[in-house]
Formats: sequence, structure tokens, C-alpha cells
Amino acid sequence: MSARRPLLLPLAPLYRSVLAIKRLMLRLGWLKQGRLPSPVISVGSISAGGAGKTPLVILLAGILSRRGYAVSILTRGYRRASKLTGRVEPYDDPRWQGDEPVLLAQRAGVPVFAGSDRYQAGLLAEKDTTDAKTAVHLLDDGFQHRRLARDVDIVLLTKEDVDDHLLPAGNLREPLSALRGADVIVLREEEAEELKQVLAGMPEFAEYPESAPRMWVIRRRLRLEENGEPLPTMPLAFCGIARPESFTQMLSAVGYEPMETMAFEDHHSYGDEDVTRLLERARQLGANGFVTTEKDAVKITPEMHGHLAAVGPLIVSRLIVELVDEKEALFQLITMVGELDRRKR
Repeated sequence: MSARRPLLLPLAPLYRSVLAIKRLMLRLGWLKQGRLPSPVISVGSISAGGAGKTPLVILLAGILSRRGYAVSILTRGYRRASKLTGRVEPYDDPRWQGDEPVLLAQRAGVPVFAGSDRYQAGLLAEKDTTDAKTAVHLLDDGFQHRRLARDVDIVLLTKEDVDDHLLPAGNLREPLSALRGADVIVLREEEAEELKQVLAGMPEFAEYPESAPRMWVIRRRLRLEENGEPLPTMPLAFCGIARPESFTQMLSAVGYEPMETMAFEDHHSYGDEDVTRLLERARQLGANGFVTTEKDAVKITPEMHGHLAAVGPLIVSRLIVELVDEKEALFQLITMVGELDRRKR
């Protein structure tokens, strides 16, 4: 297992110590936590990005809404320009509200509230719930968020996480041992059996298997949004996500091979100079269009779309996740939420 940033390996133990101190302060009650009246379900990961939290939040929002819950999503909005805590609308500027909050507002079909203090965002969501339905809050990327108490922790785990190092040498925000604090661990279908064996061999789970987290398995697939236009046969792919290589691999898996993938930094905010670079590279390659992720697409303005159209259409790839054993997972989730709701009444 090689570190992404090997020169920073000596700092990883220091980072681990800081995490341990924070956990101790939380147990001793020295860190103040806000608790909302309604259940809070956190969807998070132990890595700094790329685990696929957003599609899972969208899936759970739909599941709970169809079951009659008044669902809201609480999110930080990484790199959002706004310092205000408030509701995010589908038509909001991603540069102001953040790309993921706007994407969630467009796709999830439930109210989205963004702010660095998710407790305050939750209080706004509570006021926004006016009907007789039971309110449930989905906390996006909440496994490391200490200010808001969570009632259920759902944590995504990937094979890349198992082979990674703690920050700053790697991309792990928590060690694997932190998974003992999860209620549910979510695994990708193609990695599930291997990761189940890894988890079964961990002392935290092997010693007390009866208290181990539940395991859910998800199936992922890409859907290419053509918007009435034919797919470019020779597309240039681009993205600003934590794991750009996974985007290229998933495109290849559905038989759509890009000529090249231009990778920008995670949560990159696109400007005119980026469009110029994309157009220049597309013409060099002889590309006849573009393909990108939906998180990137929300940041491409109509003007940028118009410029890119000089080469060809922009195709948006939407990542869809499904629960492999949906019936059992739904039963577990509804049971947990129901128990929490009765406990709080």
C-alpha cells in the first residue's frame, strides 16, 4: 500500500491523534452537539471524496418520501461562496450555493438546506415542515460532522479506502476502525465479497460480531442523458471530481469510450478559460462532442454550453445507485427510523 503523498506520511500519526482527542472530547461531553427534534440519518464515508454519497442520498430521499416521510437534506455545500444558512433551490447559482447542494435540489425532489452549521440548517428545515408527516433529515457527508447529533450513521466504504492512508498522506479522514461507529456500511456490488472478508477480519468486528454494523450492497450504473441529441462517437470527457479515473472506467463499462479525460480539481468552478482549454483539446483530438458528470454539468452555464456546441453536444452522465437487496434494506431503515421517532415522542 503506497501513500498518495509519501513525504507527508510522518504527519499521519499526528492527524490520528487529533481524531482520537476529538472522539474523547465528544464522549466526555466537552464538544457541544445540537440535537434536532426529528431523526437525523447521516450518509458519509471515511474518505475525503469520491465514495458516491450524493447518489445514495438521492436514493434514500426518494425511498423515505415514498414511504410518507417529510424528508429534508442538510448539507455543507463544500466551496460554496455563500456564508448564509438557507434553503437551496434547483435554479440557484452553483458558485453561490455549491455544486452538490444545487444538484441535490434538482434531483432529490425534497427540500435542501445548506450551511456550515448543519444544526442551524436542521432548525430551518424543522420550521419548513408544515404538514402532518413525520420529519426525517438526511445529513449529507455527516460522518465527521460533530456539531449535529446523528441518530443513524450510514457509511460508504470502497476498496480504495481499505488501501489508502490517513490525511495528509492519503485521502482517509478516518481510520478503518472508525467504522465500528456506523449503523450501516454500504458496499459496492463488485467489491462487496472482498470487503466483507476484510471487515470480518478486523478486531473491532471479529470480537463482537453481534454488534457489527448492518451491511447494504449497492449496484451502480451510468445513464447517459442525450437531451434529444445523438451521442458523440468520439467524445472528450472532463470532470472535476475526487476520483476522475472511476468516471472513465464507468464510461468504458457501458461501452462509451472517451478519446481522453481532462481532470480538474474536485469541485472545480468552471470559467471561460476552462472552456477554451476544452475546445482546444477537442479540436486537437478530433473530438465531436463532450461528456461530463452531472455534478460538473450544473456548473456549465448556457453561454458555456453554446461555446462547447461549436465542437459538438455535451452529454451528461448520471450515476444511478440501487440497493441490491432493497426489501431487506428498506425494512431495516424504516425500522430504525420508526424506533427513533417513537423514542423522541
